[in-house]
Amino acid sequence: MSTKTSAKTPNAIRGTQDIFGADAEAFAFVVETFERVRRLYRFRRVEMPVFEKTEVFARSLGETTDVVSKEMYSFDDRGGESLTLRPEFTAGIARAFLTNGWQQYAPLKVATHGPLFRYERPQKGRYRQFHQIDAEVIGAAEPQADVELLAMADQLLKELGIHDVTLHLNTLGDGASREAWRAALIDYFRAVKDQLSEESQERLEKNPLRILDSKDPRDKAFLPDAPKIDAFLSEEASAFFAAVTSGLDAAGVKWVRAEGLVRGLDYYRHTAFEFIPDEGGVSAAALGSQSTVLAGGRYDGLMESLGGAATPAVGWAAGIERLAMLVGAREEAKADVIVVVEDDAVLTKAFAVLRTLRSNGYSAEMIASGSPRKRFDKASKANPRAILSLGGEGVNSAPVRSSEEDLVNKIADLIYGSGVLHQN
Repeated sequence: MSTKTSAKTPNAIRGTQDIFGADAEAFAFVVETFERVRRLYRFRRVEMPVFEKTEVFARSLGETTDVVSKEMYSFDDRGGESLTLRPEFTAGIARAFLTNGWQQYAPLKVATHGPLFRYERPQKGRYRQFHQIDAEVIGAAEPQADVELLAMADQLLKELGIHDVTLHLNTLGDGASREAWRAALIDYFRAVKDQLSEESQERLEKNPLRILDSKDPRDKAFLPDAPKIDAFLSEEASAFFAAVTSGLDAAGVKWVRAEGLVRGLDYYRHTAFEFIPDEGGVSAAALGSQSTVLAGGRYDGLMESLGGAATPAVGWAAGIERLAMLVGAREEAKADVIVVVEDDAVLTKAFAVLRTLRSNGYSAEMIASGSPRKRFDKASKANPRAILSLGGEGVNSAPVRSSEEDLVNKIADLIYGSGVLHQN
């Protein structure tokens, strides 16, 4: 329904959204399911600041990345210090790990969710203020940490009812493997540099891995013959990836190898992954070109970029808006009980009844406005599990109308002791 607003009423900022009704219920369902699953996996809840010193993101994400150079909301505070609204969670969690002495809890499993901010072109499922769920394991060098994180992500998606997605998996090798691969990619792409897109030409010397996930047709022609990481993996790196894949098989997580899946930043190591909708499925149709549902990887070199000791870590994040799109609109749960005040003389008694119901775990609301004759009809249209009518004779004669006999008896016990109230 459209509404008219005064010319003096400010509009919402482009790229933000007001979430209400069935969409808000889908959003809440994603968060509630995430909270339940993270408890199953014993991930500890953390709450992080919405803004950090700009250098936290500049040093962790890299000065030349699009996020840092083009997309961050940065500002100087009154003290002249540059601050930035968080564009992602991992850098802030890494900073907290170092500044709060969380090393004592390693391996530390943490999870969080909340709003993030990036100045980019708004599109389907992507906003300038958006929301993510995030899970990290810090201080665990073993491949079983990767397996547990991926099993957690897989279970989360299934419990959200998202079944038509597949884990796309790759390895970036250890430091030596990645560096050898990087050198081979530079040699390969140098030979065809003039035929690459302008963006890939810029990336060639600094970040050749990013060329592998280019969508530009000029680049894609050269990708099939580009050097593959497997030719450069050390024995240790090969064994690590084998342990991850065998662990996923044992955990029942469906996966496919994706040799072109990369992470451009130097501190990424070993496992890189994305959950992507299956072609032709409902999820692919819902998300369109924004195909990735959940993504992450192992970032063993990040802590050093923030001045800490080398610390292995792995994590993932997923956009709540995108997950809510796949979940679909969800109707609000109907009330257990609606208390209808059909005589205003018993209004104060109705508040006591509501308190009793809610204190005993029943969701309840009251209808006590408008025409007394129409209040019951209004309650009926709301379709609660039960309707409790309070008339002129007070609570003791209050009839309950419901098709659930057990519910009627329980409400009777709560309101005035044992016995069955009137039931339709």
